[in-house]
Amino acid sequence: MPIRYMLKQLFMPPGGLLLLLLAAWWLRRRFPRLAAGCFGLGIAGLWLMSLPIMVECSARLLEREPALREAQWPGLAQQAEAIVVLGGGREQNDPAWGADQPSPLALDRLRYAARLAKASGLPLLTSGGLHFGQPPSEAALAAQVLARDFGVAVRWQEEVSRTTWENATHSAELLRKAGIQRVALVTQAWHMPRARWCFEQMGLRVVPAPLGFLGVANGRPAGGWLPEGRALWQSSLLFNEVLGLIAYPLFYGDLAGRE
Repeated sequence: MPIRYMLKQLFMPPGGLLLLLLAAWWLRRRFPRLAAGCFGLGIAGLWLMSLPIMVECSARLLEREPALREAQWPGLAQQAEAIVVLGGGREQNDPAWGADQPSPLALDRLRYAARLAKASGLPLLTSGGLHFGQPPSEAALAAQVLARDFGVAVRWQEEVSRTTWENATHSAELLRKAGIQRVALVTQAWHMPRARWCFEQMGLRVVPAPLGFLGVANGRPAGGWLPEGRALWQSSLLFNEVLGLIAYPLFYGDLAGRE
């Protein structure tokens, strides 16, 4: 298992918050004040991240691109030359399907990309490499689902990327060979700022096609102030995205002109 994955799961929420609680227990006798601080931060972090209202408010800071209206879909061909849909993970060995399947996040992207492709007539590129080094790639799974379940053929499959930056670099290589410079980019709304930045660094003109907005009225009882497990998962996605927005320009900003 990749070291990067292990470190990410260990220190990203909720792992990092659980480590604070573990540290509080370990330090409770020798350093009671420090232990109390670790305990308070851990509990407060878990509680806040499990609130739907916090997901709603946090997502609004990330979701900068408006959704495309359905009336705009047919005219997408005047703005872009291809649709790029990014992989979003996969579920392994589902007995109901007899094979690996795209994750729920990825399926949302594929469904939306299929609608856009049918309305605009634009060709599709699926992007996503191997999951923990095991075939098939996310791009291949996406192409299978698009063809079988949505009746949409995929023209290009980018099958080696592991990160959003690599999604952009390897997709750009395929598209440049086809003479394509303008793309409609499909991913979750909270992921779009980082994804768009990566593709624009590759010299592509991007038409954002975001979906899966979390910064909308949560519709929960008590206004979203009651904790729930799904909100904790969504908060971890948003937290990861904030770190990515900070880290990507630092790590990849100098590489953009050389790709």
